[in-house]
Amino acid sequence: MQIEQLSAEGLKREYKIVVPAEDVEAKMSAKLKELSGQVQMKGFRPGKVPPKLLRQMYGKSILGEVLEETLNESSQKALEDNDVRPAVQPSIEIESFDEGQDLAYKMSLEILPDFEIADLSSLEVERLTAEVPDETVDSALERLAQDQTTYEKIEEDRPAAEGDAIVIDFVGKIDGEPFEGGAGEEVQIVLGQGQFVPGFEEQLVGKKAGDETVVTITFPEEYGAKDLAGKEANFDVTVREIRTARAATIDDDFAKQLGLDDLAALRETMRGRIAEEYGEIGRMRLKREVLDKLAERHDFEVPPGMVETEYDQIVRQAKAEDGQQDDHDHEHDHDHEHDHDHGHDHDHDHEHDHPPVDEGLDDEKKDEYRKIAERRVRLGLVLAEIGRENKLEVTPDEVNREIMKQARNFPGQERMVVDFYQKNPDAMQRLRAPVFEDKVIDFIVEMAKVSERKVSPEELSADPDADEENAAASA
Repeated sequence: MQIEQLSAEGLKREYKIVVPAEDVEAKMSAKLKELSGQVQMKGFRPGKVPPKLLRQMYGKSILGEVLEETLNESSQKALEDNDVRPAVQPSIEIESFDEGQDLAYKMSLEILPDFEIADLSSLEVERLTAEVPDETVDSALERLAQDQTTYEKIEEDRPAAEGDAIVIDFVGKIDGEPFEGGAGEEVQIVLGQGQFVPGFEEQLVGKKAGDETVVTITFPEEYGAKDLAGKEANFDVTVREIRTARAATIDDDFAKQLGLDDLAALRETMRGRIAEEYGEIGRMRLKREVLDKLAERHDFEVPPGMVETEYDQIVRQAKAEDGQQDDHDHEHDHDHEHDHDHGHDHDHDHEHDHPPVDEGLDDEKKDEYRKIAERRVRLGLVLAEIGRENKLEVTPDEVNREIMKQARNFPGQERMVVDFYQKNPDAMQRLRAPVFEDKVIDFIVEMAKVSERKVSPEELSADPDADEENAAASA
């Protein structure tokens, strides 16, 4: 096999690879021989079908298999011989290939850059912590009590007010004819919560038990049921009861209803949950600072193809947030830096041309998004290299825990979620990436010099970007 480097510009490489015809033929013959023991053909005993006949019948399909195997093996050898690691899947351009001929092709790729990891033990970062104030616990308990609000029938003869619950029977009609899904009996509506179509609840304020009325509304143009969207409907409504809200009393009995011994235990449980939230916020602030410090200490060329892919995703996300298109692949720059999988899989598909996604953006926005893309790619490479050098890996148990964590977000559908990840390698990789990233961050924090500072909950939750912008504006 001949391997010739055609070009080496920055992180781009191009090679010409020639595999001799005899090597290709050897693979063909081996596959035909293997096939001969499997094929059953009338007039021939097993294993006795003539190779020439097998070649006539199966030659083209076998040649395709041989091509795929030869491309995989030869391209892998070319990478190993030249000691390069591809950043993205190489592009293959076959120049000549046919039965009895040499296989000649060009392989173009971008390689991962060589760089040194900064001394992690010299990183200085700050962990912010906050105590949970009593008033925050009180507010949380009040919200919990509101969630446990019950509604009791009133005996007094008074009209319904906003905040009351009203129990009604109703029949909806369009052009005098009832429509499907437009009727109900003994339906409770809390006035002011917007449970029904806009305009419905407002017309029931002031009604009393026993009243009969007609409520007229127009379904919104974007209403889910297309046959009702934009149409006017009349509802014949009978008011059965008016009920008033009774908020739960925050006491020992309330705590026992929630499965705890007393109010003191409920307060401590609530304090613990809030403390966990504070801890997660503090961790995200620490992670951000770690990434910022890594970005300050690493400056190297990054593969243009990886940057372009990241840039496209950032633009799509920005447009999705502006309502221009539905794509939620990416979070903001400081939410997290994506771990990049730097293994390589040579399927040898040609690269696809992507239509430009930044049409309509001004140059300033394009420049901003490209800088974010470069930062993400560079930090992804740094995190991946730290993980590789220190043999950090995501274990099957860690993956399973993450899958179960995702499954808990879909009560009753846990099995479906688990099956989805087990059957979708790409989804599984997207799940592994943040787990790996967090593992690397934890390793860096263990190596770094970490100081701790207590702050108020407000300062802990403040947006660091807003603080930087305010400081810049006042400078």
